[in-house]
Amino acid sequence: MNNIVRLTSALLASCIAMPALAQTESRPTETASEDIVVTGIRASLQSAVQMKKNTMEIVDSITAQDIGKLPDPNVAETLTRVPGVQAYRFGGEASSPVGNGSGLTIRGLTGQTGSRVDGRAYFTAGSREFNVEGASPGMVAGLDVFKNPSAEHIEGAIGGLVNIRTRKPFDFKGLAVSAAAGGRYNDLGKKLTPEYFGMVSNRWDLPGGGEIGVLLAASYAKSFNRGDNTPSVGGTQFRRAIRADSAEYSANVGTGLNLNGAYLGRSDVTYLADVNPATISASERQNLLTSVGVQNNIAQEDYTRTRKGLNGALQWRPAPGLEFYVEGNYNSYLYHQNYRFLNATDSRYAQELATQAFTIDEMLANRNANGGSNDLLSGQRITGGTFLNSGLSTTGGDEHRRYETFVIAGGTKWAATDHLDVNFDFSYVKADQSQDNRSVTLASAAGLAWDITRDLGRPQQVSITSPDLSSASSWVFNNYSNATNQVWHDDGIAAALNLVYRFDDSFLKDIKFGARYATQKDRYRNYSFSNRNLTTNGLALAADRSNAISVASMADLVETSPTNFMNGKAGYSGGYLVFSPDELLGDNVRARFANAGILPEDSLAEIVLNRRYFSEKSYAGYAVADFGFLDDRIKGNAGVRVVKTDTFVRAMIDPLNTGNITASESTSSYTHALPSLNLTGYITPDTLVRFGYGKGITRPEFSALNPSLIINTVSGVGSVGNPDLKPQTANSFDLSFEHYFSPVNYVSAALFYKKIDGFFSGVSSCQSVAGAPTPTTNTSCSGDQYFITQTINAEKGTAKGIELAGQTFFDYDFLPEFAHHFGVQGSFTYVETKNPLTLNGQRVNTMQPLTSRYSYSVTGLYEDETISARLVYTWRSKAILFGLAANPIDGRYIRSFGLLDASINFNLAHNFSLAITASNLTNQAADRFVGEPDLATGIERQHFMNGRNFGATLRYNFGS
Repeated sequence: MNNIVRLTSALLASCIAMPALAQTESRPTETASEDIVVTGIRASLQSAVQMKKNTMEIVDSITAQDIGKLPDPNVAETLTRVPGVQAYRFGGEASSPVGNGSGLTIRGLTGQTGSRVDGRAYFTAGSREFNVEGASPGMVAGLDVFKNPSAEHIEGAIGGLVNIRTRKPFDFKGLAVSAAAGGRYNDLGKKLTPEYFGMVSNRWDLPGGGEIGVLLAASYAKSFNRGDNTPSVGGTQFRRAIRADSAEYSANVGTGLNLNGAYLGRSDVTYLADVNPATISASERQNLLTSVGVQNNIAQEDYTRTRKGLNGALQWRPAPGLEFYVEGNYNSYLYHQNYRFLNATDSRYAQELATQAFTIDEMLANRNANGGSNDLLSGQRITGGTFLNSGLSTTGGDEHRRYETFVIAGGTKWAATDHLDVNFDFSYVKADQSQDNRSVTLASAAGLAWDITRDLGRPQQVSITSPDLSSASSWVFNNYSNATNQVWHDDGIAAALNLVYRFDDSFLKDIKFGARYATQKDRYRNYSFSNRNLTTNGLALAADRSNAISVASMADLVETSPTNFMNGKAGYSGGYLVFSPDELLGDNVRARFANAGILPEDSLAEIVLNRRYFSEKSYAGYAVADFGFLDDRIKGNAGVRVVKTDTFVRAMIDPLNTGNITASESTSSYTHALPSLNLTGYITPDTLVRFGYGKGITRPEFSALNPSLIINTVSGVGSVGNPDLKPQTANSFDLSFEHYFSPVNYVSAALFYKKIDGFFSGVSSCQSVAGAPTPTTNTSCSGDQYFITQTINAEKGTAKGIELAGQTFFDYDFLPEFAHHFGVQGSFTYVETKNPLTLNGQRVNTMQPLTSRYSYSVTGLYEDETISARLVYTWRSKAILFGLAANPIDGRYIRSFGLLDASINFNLAHNFSLAITASNLTNQAADRFVGEPDLATGIERQHFMNGRNFGATLRYNFGS
């Protein structure tokens, strides 16, 4: 924290130390700004800064040229450069959590971001948010983050609003052509993937007067990342150590605990027996052990992300002041994951057991649910040993998750009089999503077991001795699962009328008013199934393997996992046999295993109980007045938005579990008045003080409203809806101070406070699910239990914090000429959310999931006529993963980590340029730990390694 303060102080001091003349500089006129030609990084930063300065709201922007020169594979990562914005990270990139939502956190609020494209609502199927990770930077003209939107913006996001601006033909003076080709290389996976972009735009004067413009653009980008990780077990995992040379061990050989007589008398072997601390005296609990975080799996994953985009726009201006337009955007995003897991079941017989002091008390175990004193439950934890005769299995899997969103819009912009503008816009959005995750598990051949040596660290060191894990004779086929197979189909329309009336010689500058009607419909179907037995008779695999099918008999279906697992930094480096992910596609498994009872993939049975339908209609009207006082030394706007929302939900239920499935329907209607006020005071023309107030709402996600229980029988996780969820409301207050030293250089400080009613909070716990099989690779709960998450409305809470930001090129007269080419950007955010929950009977104030209390970004800049370069370091502190667990020891948090990215661009002859990028140079990842940030254990539960990414792109640009 001291380093953060020093860094921020240095940045502020460097800005404040600029000449005093900068503080009395007159505001530049339009004529003066046209005389200055600014290009490159300076041009993009200047555009963003001027929007921040001149907009009467709290907004931060990034321009398209800026996006093209950041070393980011997707728009979500670009947004993390904005103060107050954080993004969930998985598989080597910023991404949405488990494929849902945007993955963005704005000012401490997760999953509460409004997504807009050119000011229109834009969504991913099954969600209110758009999955921003699927957008390609090449298709974007600019990004705006409104942190306290005014009444004229579409409602629905108390966290903030992200607007993606696309290119239009009238943005260019005439013919404009842009093309790019390049690729990215992942150094862990040793794979190169391509990227392409092309755009052509032109405008023409029409013979009868007026003009017309047409733009067409397309992009294709594929990225590849490796994801080596080590998921391990959570929970208390209490154990009592019984040495093999003890009298107790001898007394339980063949009886009682039925211990193995082969180890009797050995001083180096310990049996780890289950124990309930409640049955042990307080004085003896100090010697009890926990094995939390000990048993882990070897998980090797490949992530291939393919982004396709199409953008078309036609603008026709038949006369000055009148314009008609039609535009469309298509976005396709395919998330494709191959995974190869080596799953361990550690035996209870440990050789050379290593332990260290570690306290599990009632607070860590269950939040001291019993009340009273916070008693000790165990005093030691296992840190290593060789687990004799342990079991192993492997899982080979393939996931395809495709997102497609298409929007077509048309409308008119009409300057009806010198004072009145009328704009009408109509849009239609169609969104589809499908997810197909299938896998085959291999079991060990009859009589085989392994000795697994573990040494807990970061990452845990693992070694495995005999039999040969790469030999087909060591394995038999076990079962096939299509544990996630689901589809969403959404669509919606919106019609908006917006009017602006301007006044002459009045403190009222203008009045904006309008109305909007919008719909969104969501249809969900689930076709998942699991545990189709790959045996000779179609029954479950026998313990003696009498009905097993040897892998050696179908060796073409398997492959060897990569042999550079974590680049050798986890001890064991891979090379185990696993079902080939590519062999899972189509009906291949069904064709090869006739007795498994697998249906054709084009006629799978639907899980009717999971079917749902959601329909929503909203009616909104607003009025906003822009004003100015004291010769515009005070400017601002005030307004109100009134919105009525009608919802209809249909779920399928079987309340008596009799097989008689019926539809359950419900409706709701609610109306909100959402006032806003923004004030800007000009202490000098370039020193501003802003105040903002706004009331907003966030409606519940569709899936969160549905009472259906959805589980994954492989991973052991699931979710259940809550039909009683209400919209969140928030009263947001902002106070910011900004000083602009030049059109590019500035410094700002902002305070924000949000008072929130009805926080959406995910609460997770281990639960038994009637009729469900035991999960295949359960690492969150024990036995046949599932880790189930439900969203609830928590009590009233708050989100508050500080944002500091600044940037400067060192182009000041008192510095030598060479220094003018260098610059620096920096931002720091502190955010604190208080989200009251009652867990295990205890009231808990918690941060929102995926939110770091501290985060900062520092960028070094260089630019001359030939070269421009950036070096970017982004850091964030610990954060809760997904949701708070009822028992802290069951929970997970993400450690503090930082990423270092770089880019360098060369301007070549004939309008060509070459960009070279490097991402995650420090090879860091969002490692997960046992507990939660305020009850941190330091015990790693899942270590990740994704590798570094390097890219090169050749660009051509003509016209402007």
